[in-house]
Amino acid sequence: MANTDRYLRLLRKSLLNQLYLDNELRIQYLLKCLSGDEEYAPAGFLDIIARRPEAWAQLQQWRRDGWADNEAMAGIPYSRTMLSESRLDNIADCVRNIIADGVPGDLIECGVWRGGGAVFMKGVLEALGDRDRTVWLADSFQGLPVPSEELDLGLDLSRELYPHLAVSRAEVERVFRDYELLDERVRFLEGWFRDTLPGAPVETIALLRLDGDLYESTRDALQALYQRVAPGGYVIIDDYFLPPCRRAVEEFREAAGIDDAIVRIDWTGVFWRRSHPP
Repeated sequence: MANTDRYLRLLRKSLLNQLYLDNELRIQYLLKCLSGDEEYAPAGFLDIIARRPEAWAQLQQWRRDGWADNEAMAGIPYSRTMLSESRLDNIADCVRNIIADGVPGDLIECGVWRGGGAVFMKGVLEALGDRDRTVWLADSFQGLPVPSEELDLGLDLSRELYPHLAVSRAEVERVFRDYELLDERVRFLEGWFRDTLPGAPVETIALLRLDGDLYESTRDALQALYQRVAPGGYVIIDDYFLPPCRRAVEEFREAAGIDDAIVRIDWTGVFWRRSHPP
């Protein structure tokens, strides 16, 4: 178990780029030098952490807590997930419990960006010796849809405004290959949730993770997939702090008669464990 935990900690650090975080500082420094804001000094480049302790502390905090604003999102090119340490650890805890309790079903993430969260799911399964479950990745691989629901109109995260959120399936597959985790038990559902999820060939779900940000995306995923979540399975909502996402969750839970307790993960993520069919 010690080796398993060590592997998962290293996998988490790698996905968050915490192993080479000092190089992000160096890139920031070089960009400032190129723009003329700073003068290049070899000593400052090599001893970057000591020279920029406040920036170093800020980078560490962003990786621990996940991205919360546009300034923090400047580090997006260097990481393979926007999840926090706590949200990745939550995935590991849920998968451990699913296996230990014999909960049937596959794992699915709806909204995968670069695939880091799903890679971590697969890594946990591999580390714990589970060779039977499939990890499903549902995404348009074109970024988020242009808002069409009234509740989403103030939250336009579409490709035109946020091109860095549009990551191709080929890029996600490459990330899986980098970690030697791409095999026949990693499957893709490519397209908008409203089109792909209702007919998705996923019979039983042990872990349903939603990271669609919008009211529409969250609603569509819950309506299409929640009935397939096995008793004892988990539902994780990554963007509960966003009012449109929260509204979709609250409306669905009320309509379905779900009273399982919502548990907070961090400043944005929550989960609940399904105790019985609605």
